[in-house]
Amino acid sequence: MSSLLTATSVSYARDGNDILRDASLTIAPGELVGLIGPNGAGKSTLLKVVSGLWSGAQGDIRLLEKPLSRYSPREIARVIAQVPQITTLDFPFTVQQVVLMGRNPHLSRFQLETAQDRGIVERALERTQTGELAHRLIGTLSGGERQRVLLARALTQQPRLLLLDEPTANLDIQHQIAIFELVTGLICEDNLGAVAAIHDLELAARFCDRLVLLHQGTVLAQGAPADVLTAAHIRAAYGVEAQPYSDPITGHLRLSILGNGHLE
Repeated sequence: MSSLLTATSVSYARDGNDILRDASLTIAPGELVGLIGPNGAGKSTLLKVVSGLWSGAQGDIRLLEKPLSRYSPREIARVIAQVPQITTLDFPFTVQQVVLMGRNPHLSRFQLETAQDRGIVERALERTQTGELAHRLIGTLSGGERQRVLLARALTQQPRLLLLDEPTANLDIQHQIAIFELVTGLICEDNLGAVAAIHDLELAARFCDRLVLLHQGTVLAQGAPADVLTAAHIRAAYGVEAQPYSDPITGHLRLSILGNGHLE
């Protein structure tokens, strides 16, 4: 199956500091790939570079098998939709207005939305279970509600690929699970590809098809969750001793954290 996105040997420096070094990433339709690693490992940077938000990277980045540099920002936005971390959204926009913004890549500068555009918005609200919030101001929503609205906005772009940067940061367990169940459902229904930067390793193991473990800007390991979340890899990346095991009830990969550094 052809890849939606392929990044090969990507390096990136900012203000004289190497943030990414020789990092590679591939995303195919129908899969969720998790970017994991400690703070400062380069997860968010990699997302910004492969989405074209940050230019100047070294290496080869291809979107739908065409060099990313040959796309305009509008063309990229028709393929890639981004779901950022929860941010303060206190502008006096309704949920419906925020979601409608996702149609911008498909409209010319002064073009008004059509009935078709409004239908796409309604469908996105329905799929993310945010229709009942449509007329509420975005600043009045809870964290979980806002993330579902941002997902709805992303869907109205009609993308092939979702990039999610810590989509469950600061959410409680119930909303974390709900967001990832929603994302995986959308991937399955629309045959999308998705890559998400995730801090919670057990959450990543539960929902992601593959994991990419970043450490100090390089890819330390990538593959199936069980192959990446090993005691040795966790020790090398996070500096803690951990014992991976299969939950006897759910079968999901779990981690027992034993302590900092090497055990005596």
